[in-house]
Amino acid sequence: MKFSCKQDQLNHAIQTVQKAIATKTPMPILTGIYLSAKNAKLELQATNYEIGISCTIDALVEEPGDIVLSGRYFQEIIRKLPGETIEICSSLEDRTIKITSNQAQFNLLNLPAEEFPVLNKPASDTILTVKDNILRELIKKTIFACANDESKPIFTGALLEINQHNITMAATNTHRIAIKKDHIGHNINNIKMIIPGKILNELSRIMVSDIPMDITIYYQKNQVSFSFDNIYIISRLIEGNFPDYNKVIPPTFATTINMKTDEFMDAVERVSLLARDTDYNIIKLAFKNDCVIITSNNPDVGKACETVSAVVKGNEIEIAFNAKYVTDILKNITSENLIFSLNTPLSPASIRPTDDETYNYIITPVRIN
Repeated sequence: MKFSCKQDQLNHAIQTVQKAIATKTPMPILTGIYLSAKNAKLELQATNYEIGISCTIDALVEEPGDIVLSGRYFQEIIRKLPGETIEICSSLEDRTIKITSNQAQFNLLNLPAEEFPVLNKPASDTILTVKDNILRELIKKTIFACANDESKPIFTGALLEINQHNITMAATNTHRIAIKKDHIGHNINNIKMIIPGKILNELSRIMVSDIPMDITIYYQKNQVSFSFDNIYIISRLIEGNFPDYNKVIPPTFATTINMKTDEFMDAVERVSLLARDTDYNIIKLAFKNDCVIITSNNPDVGKACETVSAVVKGNEIEIAFNAKYVTDILKNITSENLIFSLNTPLSPASIRPTDDETYNYIITPVRIN
């Protein structure tokens, strides 16, 4: 095996796949990065069996071949190497791989490439294409609501649902649920899959191109994969039944409040400074005729209070929430105004932008004395 390629392209490819490298595993081969050079291309792969990532770049291939190198050392070496071009070749004398650039040379042990579980695009009857900006927005607007508790795996992922021309993503930790909808060009009936939140975060991190592109999604019963540009990502799906988010949304509300998004968010962040060390990070909201009064009380520190102008329609109400759950959604509302909708101090409330009916956030209040 012998090839050369651009240092910046190789470094970018390594950074793309390295998130899939296994860190704690009884299988040493999964701690490596697989390289396959042929047909003027170099493909890099990494997998931990939960997620697999592949990235392909241009290369001058003199002798095709496959190798596996230590993921940890390979990425550090390539990142530090001088020069624009890197040459990598295998030794006929031993199992080492020589990496050279300018006057620098490294020799790394070649792990047995035949043991690496090579990623292959699945043969799937269900293939759809989504614009990258749509998928990126679906993830951004919902993924923060996933649970971190691994004891309930189904809530650590997000539901991706496609029905006819509608695509929906929903995420919940049972105390809140974020729902974002959009439209696609396909007419596909009733696809539902629960994708791990960690994979969606990684996908969002990689989808950073300024050039609009299509994301091809391959769907099978227990796995999903995404293909775009020179990158391929495959992931296991989470098994189970995701809660019906339509049943969580109250059909009507007794009180609706229209507020400036930035004013409300800034006030919530200030008042919640004293709530951080309390058990549930609680802030209280008192919705009056023309304002909302935000308060927090920390017996060991003190109290905070701030009033924000608002247009309140319906009953006056006092209610309490986990401050983080409120600020999480406010950071994702880009419209100038928001609508806060409520029924009783103990029933779920809704927070959404005034100009976007495709985005909704349902939050459960905290019971207080």
